Amino acid sequence: MIVPILSMILLHFNALPPEQVVVVAIATSLASILFTSTSSAIAHHKNGNVPWDIAPWVMAGVAFGALISGFMAALLPEHVVRLVFAVSVVLIALKMIFSGKNDSSLERPLPNKGLLSVYTTITGGLSAMIGIGGGAVLVPLLTFFSVDMKKAIGCASASGIVIALFGSMGYISSGSQLFSLKQGFAGFVYLPALLGIVCTSWFTAPLGAKATHYLPVSTIKKIFAGLLIIMAINMFTR
Repeated sequence: MIVPILSMILLHFNALPPEQVVVVAIATSLASILFTSTSSAIAHHKNGNVPWDIAPWVMAGVAFGALISGFMAALLPEHVVRLVFAVSVVLIALKMIFSGKNDSSLERPLPNKGLLSVYTTITGGLSAMIGIGGGAVLVPLLTFFSVDMKKAIGCASASGIVIALFGSMGYISSGSQLFSLKQGFAGFVYLPALLGIVCTSWFTAPLGAKATHYLPVSTIKKIFAGLLIIMAINMFTR
């Protein structure tokens, strides 16, 4: 949600050339996740929802993918990636909405930790490419392999810190020749917008983590699927 709203604000105030608006919004959104994911991950850890037996392998994969994606931000055809990802999240959302009890009873073992890191490398790359924390892809991936929904969300929250950190490093490096600190930028990251986002979302992220701990899994799935569809519509129409 941050990316399309921030894009509209930047266009309205002519803050920078139109062809650079989306990548700046993505980079700024990603940088803000470094703070919100930290707040959320702490809350999930306190609730025992971060599966630390697999989290280090997941985090290693998303870190590598996010770093590569951030460095390539100025080169990749963003609109094509956005379209492909929008289609993907719609399919994921539909799968979560229409999955029945028979699906939930089907046990799929997690792949070996090396292969899991490969899968999450792709997840981290896609997440950094569109400025999200990784939950939109990582949660369905982990639940596909029979990881409990609450554990999957907790793992995605912790992994969001890594995606944001390494992805932001790439965006800052790739945009450093176009923007300067005097203009209010750290690479592609627009610092005034980052400050405004962080000052509010740092306090609201733990509320979402608390709701995840108490809501039924079926309710979480419906909420999550609805957010995925909203995000996909934003990408299609932006």
